[in-house]
Amino acid sequence: MPLDAVCLLATVREISTRMAGGRIDKIYQPERDELVLSVRLMRGGVKLLLSVGAGAPRMHFIETGRENPAAPPMFCMLLRKHLQGAKIVSVTSPDMERMAIIECDTVDEMGIPSKKYLAVEMMGKYSNIILYGEDGRILDAIKRVDGDTSGKRQVLPGLFYRMPPPQDKVNLLEVSQAGIAAAIKNADDDTAADRWLLSHFKGLSPLLCRELACRACGETAKPMCDLTDGERSSLADVLADFVQMIEDNRMKPYLLTHAEDDSVFDFTVMPVTQYGDLMHNQQTDSFSQLLAEFYEKKSSMEHIRRRAQNMTHTIQNARDRMRRKLAAQRQELSRSQNRDKYKRRGDLITANLYQIEPGARKVRVIDYYDPACPEVELDLDIRLSPQQNAQKQFKLYTKAKNAEEKLTEQIAQGEQELAYLDSVLESISEAENLTDLAQINEELVNTGYLSAKQDKKKRRRAKPVQGKPFHYRTSDGFDVFAGKNNTQNDLLTLKTAFKSDMWFHTQKIHGSHVILVCDGRDPTNEAMTEAAEIAAWHSQARGSAQIPVDYSQVRNIKKPNGAKPGMVIYHVYQTAFVTPDEKKIEKMRIE
Repeated sequence: MPLDAVCLLATVREISTRMAGGRIDKIYQPERDELVLSVRLMRGGVKLLLSVGAGAPRMHFIETGRENPAAPPMFCMLLRKHLQGAKIVSVTSPDMERMAIIECDTVDEMGIPSKKYLAVEMMGKYSNIILYGEDGRILDAIKRVDGDTSGKRQVLPGLFYRMPPPQDKVNLLEVSQAGIAAAIKNADDDTAADRWLLSHFKGLSPLLCRELACRACGETAKPMCDLTDGERSSLADVLADFVQMIEDNRMKPYLLTHAEDDSVFDFTVMPVTQYGDLMHNQQTDSFSQLLAEFYEKKSSMEHIRRRAQNMTHTIQNARDRMRRKLAAQRQELSRSQNRDKYKRRGDLITANLYQIEPGARKVRVIDYYDPACPEVELDLDIRLSPQQNAQKQFKLYTKAKNAEEKLTEQIAQGEQELAYLDSVLESISEAENLTDLAQINEELVNTGYLSAKQDKKKRRRAKPVQGKPFHYRTSDGFDVFAGKNNTQNDLLTLKTAFKSDMWFHTQKIHGSHVILVCDGRDPTNEAMTEAAEIAAWHSQARGSAQIPVDYSQVRNIKKPNGAKPGMVIYHVYQTAFVTPDEKKIEKMRIE
């Protein structure tokens, strides 16, 4: 979600309390639309991130600094000239707007004390960072806006700074409780309660509007015209309590995560009840921590999703091509099964050469292959002699026979390649971070499915990407490792595991190689069962019941010469049927 005015107000109050009185020590511009202010305080210092990217405008403290470019942009140089060493007087968020103003005391070129203001506007694609002086004239902005870009408000050096155009909405902090109740009482249109709140009051996010409507009416989308008097009164009370919470600064940072996979969903200033058990409310220590955690996780997930999407697209295209190729080869193979008819025709022509006249188009012969010995008619090529017609049929027979041998071999190779591509797609779905994806990318470059951007010498010098497999510990203390991709599967099975360790893999189903580390002990039945469940979970059959899992000692697992990564063979094994439980497996996980 975008940062709304309520959450921004709480964040600004937190920033102002901690940063007021500090001095701006360093200024960086790591990205085109991102600034980092390093502020020196009486005790230690802080780093304040100001981001005005259209997708995630925000401001909050960060623990680690961003990479400082070798050549700072012009706007960064201007800020260093005017604000480096300046004292921060206050940080405010005016009139429930999605913006903040940092007031600074500094000195000009002549050493005369002056004030400078840094306006951080966080309004989606209109976000901007603007520096202006105490006379109100703009010194510069991170995004200049001329008349061609906007006819309503220009942001250029030398112009007077003007606030963004006000919204045609009511400010909750400036209206009385009676005024709120009257507005709710007079609302009689068919707009849903949450949409009415969003369109009537400024500074509220859709999430907050849904939550307020849910607390008052028990549902979010009930039309205003259908609200009873009791529900209208309840909505007025809920809004009054919400306003009081803002005025008393009782807002708390809450991060919403999906209950299913703990991925981030949203954030707000109060516990959210509208989703029931589907979402978890996690309270963080500060709003800066909340925003940093949300946007960093969101950014990381988005980056992983994009990288994974590109690789998935490439592999899916290769898989589809292979499927089409296999279909054509199987069709051709089925045609080669009828090759005996060519040999039969050749033999019949050879047996009747004496009665075939040169240039004949057809010949009638007795088919002695048939017990009834019927008379059949054979077509001939008038351009060929009778002997050449017979040889033509024998050549077609030989060609079909050779085709069967080659096609059988090619289809087997194609099926192996198709199985490998399916295993890569499963590995991509298992990737948890960029390192996992980088390892899969390296594997695909080595196998030729992706082209390397670097030359071969650089690739030879580059160190292989080192990723970590899934690590579990059974309830009775045995370590279990599961590969996240084919490279890790090979390392686990062929390099890391001891010959006496146990190896698990779903039967004829793509999945991870799973190693139960025995350390010289005999594995317990419970450890074997849990390792089989882990193998079933990390496979394409995840979510099914009674999944077949083959298991054997590592000494029985072999890799054929020239086999694709992750491909092994085994002949000595047993099979267990298990149904994995996500909660149980997650509880066993170490890393």
